[in-house]
Amino acid sequence: MQYVFNGFTQDTGYRVFAFEGIAPDRARTAYSVTVDLSLSRKYGIRVQELPLLCRAVLERDGKDGDRRAFTYSEDDMSLRAIASAASQTAKRRPPRPISRAGRAQADAGEDGLSLEMKQAGS
Repeated sequence: MQYVFNGFTQDTGYRVFAFEGIAPDRARTAYSVTVDLSLSRKYGIRVQELPLLCRAVLERDGKDGDRRAFTYSEDDMSLRAIASAASQTAKRRPPRPISRAGRAQADAGEDGLSLEMKQAGS
């Protein structure tokens, strides 16, 4: 089944995302996923990310027969926050060591001459 995002409605601190499920035989079924916006802020989930995260809920749980309404739960948000933090940690690079050329530049004074050049000129 493919899920197509159709929009959302706002309902007192909750955002309800509407999707249409399209079966292989082209039959269409309406689905919705509700998100508590205060919890999404608590877990650092941006509003722009929510439609894709909600679609993932449908892809995971949408096979539950006649069920058409789902919730992106606090457990889902917690797992997303943990995965996001791990991903950010993995992306950070350790600082690179300074090369000889970089060290020479770092040792140069305000006039751009290294200590060795100054001593050789005097």
